[in-house]
Amino acid sequence: MERIIVGVDVGCRKHRVAIGTPDGRIAEEFDVSHEKDGFDRFFRRLDFYRSSLGVPVVVAMEGCNGYASPLDRQVQDQGYTLLNVNNLKLNRFKEIFPSPAKTDAIDARKIVELARLQPLLPQAKNVLQEVHEIPESHRILKRLTRRRRELVDAKKRVMNRMQKDLQAVSPGLNDLVECKDGTIFLRFLTSRPDLKQLGRMRREGLLKIRGLGEKFADKVQAWQKRASFSREVDYVGPMIIEDAQEILRLKERVKILEEQIEGLTAESGLSQTIGSIPGFGLTCTAELTAEIGTIDRFENERSLAFYLGMAPLDRCSGGSVAVRPSKHVNTRAKAALMTAVAHHVRHVEQSARYYRKKRDEGKRHNQAIRSLARHLIRVLWSMIKKGRLYEITDGQ
Repeated sequence: MERIIVGVDVGCRKHRVAIGTPDGRIAEEFDVSHEKDGFDRFFRRLDFYRSSLGVPVVVAMEGCNGYASPLDRQVQDQGYTLLNVNNLKLNRFKEIFPSPAKTDAIDARKIVELARLQPLLPQAKNVLQEVHEIPESHRILKRLTRRRRELVDAKKRVMNRMQKDLQAVSPGLNDLVECKDGTIFLRFLTSRPDLKQLGRMRREGLLKIRGLGEKFADKVQAWQKRASFSREVDYVGPMIIEDAQEILRLKERVKILEEQIEGLTAESGLSQTIGSIPGFGLTCTAELTAEIGTIDRFENERSLAFYLGMAPLDRCSGGSVAVRPSKHVNTRAKAALMTAVAHHVRHVEQSARYYRKKRDEGKRHNQAIRSLARHLIRVLWSMIKKGRLYEITDGQ
């Protein structure tokens, strides 16, 4: 089928464009700036070639959802077919058909050459994958879940730092509670401007702290009788209070995001299907929905398993038989799936038996979880295609 191939080498501030015509020529090459005027120029040229030659236009672009955004989204909105170029495999192609130099212009032309081979070379499907339209709610969910994960990771870093400082300044205060990110404990730490004042607080003052009850007040007063602070408290104490305040702010922001995420997952059919699997909680379900986007992206359940990191590649040579993990895996979705399956084992007896069987065979915990996850992906694929939710049979 005749078509116009547009290769786009994506940059931070500008993108190099090469337009290939059906007769095999590079008709035009130019740069477009990453701003409205540059985008307008890009689409004017595409519209010109589509109207003058009367054939479909296919845009092959590296870095979709990265530096290419929002140009990649606008390509789809304009009705053009969008192909995402796998950078690692494009490099392999350039090694096989080398160029005299490495420039943005050469890379754009190489993308055009590779896209022309797609109908003739089955392997090119793995290098150039069509970008399917993703529901807007899933796009928003992806932003929210990734933002939530960043805030949670930031909270962990601050928490580790605060706990280390507490141990150095006042070990007894550090041992007051087991969970240091508890809201009541953090409010207690931030209730006074000086950390040493916590050792002299009266019971009436303690009970005025929101959420702090009689039981926690008893623990604080028991600590006050033996409270001690190191000489570092004068300059480390304000750091501890500042970190505790930061953790409280992060917890509040995470809570707001989780409320928004819960509302979006309730409206998503894919989320409802994934969430029907026992053990798959709100956070993991939302992350999987956001990273998968649409099931139309995948040809079969194996490609979905490959994307989620549950289908390792064979690595055999002579008498050596082994497997290796793929580099083309969505690590966020993989982590969410591993966590969800670990919870799933505790809810479904048949899955628990399979997990124990793999452990008895000598597999480590993560290996057994991945084996079970591979089976669950087959189940999930069937559920999505048939429009069914997860059901526990009498044998489970």
